[in-house]
Amino acid sequence: MATLRLRALAERLGGREVEADGDPELVAVASLDEAGPGALSFVRSARFQDALARTAAAAVVAPPGVDTGKLPTLRSPNPNLDFARAAALLHPEPPLVAGIHPSAVVEEGAEIAEDVFVGPLSFVAAGARVGSGTRIGARVCIGAGAVVGADCVIREGGVLAHGVRLGDRVIVQPGAVVGGDGFGYELDERGQLEKVPQVGTVEIGDDVEIGANATIDRARLGTTRIGRGSKIDNLVQIGHNCVLGEHTVVVSQAGLAGSTTLEDRVVVMAQAGLANHVTVGRGSILAARAGAFQDLPAGSRVFGFPALPGRAWHRSIKLFERLPELFRRLRALERKVDADAPHDEVELK
Repeated sequence: MATLRLRALAERLGGREVEADGDPELVAVASLDEAGPGALSFVRSARFQDALARTAAAAVVAPPGVDTGKLPTLRSPNPNLDFARAAALLHPEPPLVAGIHPSAVVEEGAEIAEDVFVGPLSFVAAGARVGSGTRIGARVCIGAGAVVGADCVIREGGVLAHGVRLGDRVIVQPGAVVGGDGFGYELDERGQLEKVPQVGTVEIGDDVEIGANATIDRARLGTTRIGRGSKIDNLVQIGHNCVLGEHTVVVSQAGLAGSTTLEDRVVVMAQAGLANHVTVGRGSILAARAGAFQDLPAGSRVFGFPALPGRAWHRSIKLFERLPELFRRLRALERKVDADAPHDEVELK
């Protein structure tokens, strides 16, 4: 951990305003309820007033207009972002110590920059290339011909299969697999499933993060591609030949079938699913558990299964809530019609 005075932190964050009699020393970040002496915490709105009154934090990041009493305060127009940046300053990554652990296996023909760290029980195959400043954790597998850029982090148990390519500053969280075979089979003459060779690759752009136990399949032909700055959460499945644009977000347990295209700045929320060959336009949002089976234009906001535009989905949910009432009214109308109908018409029913 690092140590910073509150006013020095405010300067590092772009000259934020500080409201404090003194200049407390900060050594860590914590929530309001768990903060102790030396901790920096944050609030988003006035609804955290009770927690503010109880906290033992040394200082707090808060938006303008939120009363923080006598607690030393760093005022921020975006407290979430500034608190995250403060956390990075107070809890920096440990310095890189270059070297290859004695239990790691690096095959002849692999190219590893001098300042790379390779952790215990990891494997780097012949023909792989690893760029400067990269950290490879324990039990990582990097396949033949794979390319890893500069300043990447491949955490414990990560797998980069043969021939995949990572840009610079990519983070692969524990257990993620990049470049496993896509799911492809055809029925043979006997009606049995025959595996279709998956001979393509995967390309990951700069500044991408891949969550724990996420899987990104190699292409059947060509390339599965993840654009620069995109973020993939834990337990996400991205099928073969998918293309994600830049700064796209796919949240936990979402699944993309083969050849799905997400254009730039799309957000796919938790447990949403997309059918194969669907294209989602730039800036669209798929809500949690939405299911998309057809192309969506840029700026779409869809909910539900099958996915509906936001306004239509909300109207449908409101109607669904009223179904028992509407059914009772319908039955009452049917009884009234029956009672008012001529006798012979009733007998004909």
